[in-house]
Amino acid sequence: MAEALGGFRQTAWWRMLLHALPAYIVSRLCVLAGAAVVATELKVDSNVALERGTLPDPHTIVDSDNALLPITNVLTSWDGLWYIDLIRFGYPRSVPPDVTYFHDEARAAFFPLFPMLGRAADRVLPAGDTFAVLILNVVLGLIAVVLIGMLAQRLYGERVGRTTATLVTLFPGSFVLSFAYSEALMIVLAAAAMHMLLDRRWMAAGVFAALTTATRPNGLAIVVCCAVAAIAELRADRDTDRAAAPGVGGDRRAILSVLLAPLGFVAFQLWLGRHAGETGVWFRVQREAWDEGASFGWTAVKNTVQAVVTPLTSPTDTITAITLVATVILVVFAWRARLPAWMTAYSWAVLVLMLTPSTVTARPRFLFTAFPLLIGAAVWFERRRRDDETIWPLTLAASGAGLTALTALYGVIGAIP
Repeated sequence: MAEALGGFRQTAWWRMLLHALPAYIVSRLCVLAGAAVVATELKVDSNVALERGTLPDPHTIVDSDNALLPITNVLTSWDGLWYIDLIRFGYPRSVPPDVTYFHDEARAAFFPLFPMLGRAADRVLPAGDTFAVLILNVVLGLIAVVLIGMLAQRLYGERVGRTTATLVTLFPGSFVLSFAYSEALMIVLAAAAMHMLLDRRWMAAGVFAALTTATRPNGLAIVVCCAVAAIAELRADRDTDRAAAPGVGGDRRAILSVLLAPLGFVAFQLWLGRHAGETGVWFRVQREAWDEGASFGWTAVKNTVQAVVTPLTSPTDTITAITLVATVILVVFAWRARLPAWMTAYSWAVLVLMLTPSTVTARPRFLFTAFPLLIGAAVWFERRRRDDETIWPLTLAASGAGLTALTALYGVIGAIP
């Protein structure tokens, strides 16, 4: 064991971990700072309400004997509450007609892999399921940063890899790595699948991709990724056949990754339909409880225009506008970096899935799951830093401030995350 550990410490993976860890710790402190601001505000609001003899809002009640409770309430807000319910109660046996967001059965809209891991972590770690889930995501977040950094390093070299890891940790959408959300797990699995695609290990890529599609709806983007990689491989196989050079070129086993990739999504739909006694119940919950439809980007554009016409009147519209602008910039960076076609396909698929819904549209956490775009940004920064050394520290400072502010904004329920 000691010999194996010593060998690992000589690897590029270990060096990436050592580089990423300080930045990751700083970024998590930014998230905690944002959550602490919210906790302080809620404590003040609660005290003022009690002094006036009025009934405080249930969301502002703070237990003075537990200083960590308001912070954990922030980190488990919004979708985190649904995942905690899944860990505690599992999936419903039936879903009522015309289900709404206020029905407990609406938790059927959330995918199973993250709550499964959360339940397992709860059995191992002390202090309850909330603590277990938050610790789980902190660990998954660090793994995600290292995996993405290593992807960049394998493609563009060590400097770009390290820059990528730092960008990923401080990108404002990375707040989700500390919340009780499933994005951290999805990114870990998608990045692992991409490493397998780079190694042309098609079966392993397919397995990781199948797990990705059991994590979140936008995990389906990995199916497109595998398909583009397989097409490129099969074309290489065809070109090799034409050149009459057996044993060199494409591997027809690449199709395995495509066949395996959607199985997580399909298996969940089949299981949930049988468990709840209703085929297609997940789609009905999405439609009824979340009023989910398709606007094909119109909602994002409309909200962005409203943010420009009436600035600072809607935090949600402001976040949509900022995310949309950031998306365009990152897409340009990725295009200039000439990412592999299958990485580009994955990123575009995530963006399409982000912009298509008519309700919750462009958000930093959705953009964050299109992590290959951050590799493209790192390539641009490495080139730009040769001419302007000030741009990098300014970017890091702005990202840290944005990460803290975004956490605080979501914590006070000021915007839809």
